[in-house]
Amino acid sequence: MVRALHATSLVNWKVLIMAFDIDMIEKVYARAAERIESARKIVGRPLTLAEKTLYAHLWDGTPTKAFTRGADYVDFAPDRVAMQDATAQMALLQFMQAGKAKVAVPSTAHCDHLIQAKSGAVADLAESITNNKEVFDFLASVSNKYGIGFWKPGAGIIHQVVLENYAFPGGMMIGTDSHTVNAGGLGMVAIGVGGADAVDVMAGMPWELKFPKLIGVKLTGKMSGWTTPKDVILKVAGILTVKGGTGAIVEYFGEGSESMSCTGKGTICNMGAEIGATTSTFAFDDSMVRYLEATDRADVAALAKAQAEHLRPDPEVYENPEKYYDQLIEIDLSELEPHLNGPFTPDRATPVSKMKEVCAENGWPKEVEVGLIGSCTNSSYEDMNSAASVARQAKEKNLKAKAEFTITPGSELVRATVERDGVLADFETIGGQVLANACGPCIGQWARYRHGEEQTANTIVHSFNRNFAKRADGNPKTHAFVTSPALVTALALAGDLTFNPLTDTLTNEAGEQVKLDPPTAVELPPKGFGCDDPGYQAPAEDGSGVQVVVDPDSKRLQLLEPFAPNSGDITGMKLLIKAKGKCTTDHISMAGPWLRFRGHLDNISDNCLIGAINAFNDEANSVKSQLTGEYGEVPAVQRAYKTQGIQTIVVGDENYGEGSSREHAAMEPRFLGVRAVLVKSFARIHETNLKKQGMLALTFADAADYDKIQEDDTIDILGLDSFAPNTPLTIRLTHADGSTEEFLVNHTFNEGQIEWWKAGSALNLIKMQSAN
Repeated sequence: MVRALHATSLVNWKVLIMAFDIDMIEKVYARAAERIESARKIVGRPLTLAEKTLYAHLWDGTPTKAFTRGADYVDFAPDRVAMQDATAQMALLQFMQAGKAKVAVPSTAHCDHLIQAKSGAVADLAESITNNKEVFDFLASVSNKYGIGFWKPGAGIIHQVVLENYAFPGGMMIGTDSHTVNAGGLGMVAIGVGGADAVDVMAGMPWELKFPKLIGVKLTGKMSGWTTPKDVILKVAGILTVKGGTGAIVEYFGEGSESMSCTGKGTICNMGAEIGATTSTFAFDDSMVRYLEATDRADVAALAKAQAEHLRPDPEVYENPEKYYDQLIEIDLSELEPHLNGPFTPDRATPVSKMKEVCAENGWPKEVEVGLIGSCTNSSYEDMNSAASVARQAKEKNLKAKAEFTITPGSELVRATVERDGVLADFETIGGQVLANACGPCIGQWARYRHGEEQTANTIVHSFNRNFAKRADGNPKTHAFVTSPALVTALALAGDLTFNPLTDTLTNEAGEQVKLDPPTAVELPPKGFGCDDPGYQAPAEDGSGVQVVVDPDSKRLQLLEPFAPNSGDITGMKLLIKAKGKCTTDHISMAGPWLRFRGHLDNISDNCLIGAINAFNDEANSVKSQLTGEYGEVPAVQRAYKTQGIQTIVVGDENYGEGSSREHAAMEPRFLGVRAVLVKSFARIHETNLKKQGMLALTFADAADYDKIQEDDTIDILGLDSFAPNTPLTIRLTHADGSTEEFLVNHTFNEGQIEWWKAGSALNLIKMQSAN
């Protein structure tokens, strides 16, 4: 494993250089002590780890005031930005309009989302490079021009690559993917954002965040048997639900955390996105030193050890955690059971010992058809070894896998190493198929079904993070359960969702009853990581001569036109859709085959809200047009409104916009002419994305008012002539019979965000400020 700090088209990976951006890391550590001490004096008490990192990254430098958690908007200066290919397209198309010659902070782009899982790693990667050449070439050239590190297709999944190369204790980063939080496993405050937020930071602007609340999770005891770090976050998700972490940083501490590997910590932080948390993080400890040294960052490890007191909570926090966190959860790892979460939501947590009865009660398909391990959540060397230790038992105990089995390595670094160490061969003993180093089935990039093939009810188990309906394979009848790689492997051998490896036996090929032994795992490769070319391409030192060309006739890429500015009350709106129940960003802007249009706003807008359930007919992609009185597909109805100059509003339920950080879910309705989104509550990232794109993000002051909105209403938003922070607006409904009623709606816009709205978008405001 090596590093590169110079600009070359192909890095010589056989020459060891120092860690990426070591100068930046040294500066962060050099200023930390003074800033943290100032914050401690101003706050007037000991500080948690998250508070230390946040106060050390204020845009204004040394802290001069204490901030109120969950209330104050604060400007921060993140250390770096990371983008994956699906979201990088729109982020970089926006950055091209910002008028900057080079990114202001270290930034990277990673090609991991556009590779479809179909036939196997080699064939799938080759097909993806051919099919997505236009997009990959665009990302490579934009990266080269603006000083952005570029990770080629096949290099690995963004979050694994970031953990292996860029994450460092006490750092702060943002990334255009909700699972950016994975870097918390190395002690960062790493936060998922939309592309417009990334543009702010890359353009040298402050990045705004409401100062988070703090949830402390105290881990005691030590894991054993089949229990893994994955089970910690599966348990936490069951406690907090998919919105219980909204607006909060989850900070793990205690003796139990000290016994975990760094990558195990990363798994826990990664799935913190599924509880809506701003991010999750762990205190600096020996596991991080081991991981940094194993990934050729001994220089970073040495710097962190010298800063250790600033990379952990103050001692008083450990002594009396209830005084310092807004909420405290305690989990005894010695008593923690393996869990399976699902189906259809990542917070339905079932201990493995209860699955038989819960499965029977709900009538879930019992047969496991496919087991899938890997993804950004669980594809470390340790994860692969843990699963392989179970797979090896198939040969030793004369067992045959009852389910299909796939392996998605998180990076070329890990893939090459586990291949060298015989781990992939262990998977082959149970018929395992190795997929490309990419997101694949985790994000719907899985060609599981042939065109026209009937999609029936079935069960799959995986070590991914999300399991919303249709998420993995596009089949709404697929029951997906989330668990650890080791348990996925055991369930693939059993072919039975209710199999409990702690107590149950399997019948082998000789008709004998055999019991699986608990998994064993090696934390880090004893012979070191081994990889000739991890897939990194450094940018040109001077990118001024690099030309970025976008074909105006392209179906994949489209240069952006600025959104129109906003002003005054909005009257005469029609209701596009009143969404019922869970409405994630997958419902608003589906992934899967639609990923190919992520750089073309017009084309991808044809998937706008096609997964949302219409409250008036309980159907997806079927809404009433007020122009014709007929029902039609959401994008078609909205395009007809746009053609006629009719403005619209979208109404939603609780935790609207849960899931991925994809800003397309905000840009598509904005592009099509939707002016506002009114819901019972928002997921954090989506609310910010709407604001960034010049949309009104509103919440019912009284959630019961959701029921007042009727299908044929004409809707006005009043009070925008004096739009101000902390001042509610008024919704006026004119029903089809001519009657009217009004109610208040809230918003969280501050003065700066109101300027985004007036300008038409945050990007428009940046351009105006740059021009001045």
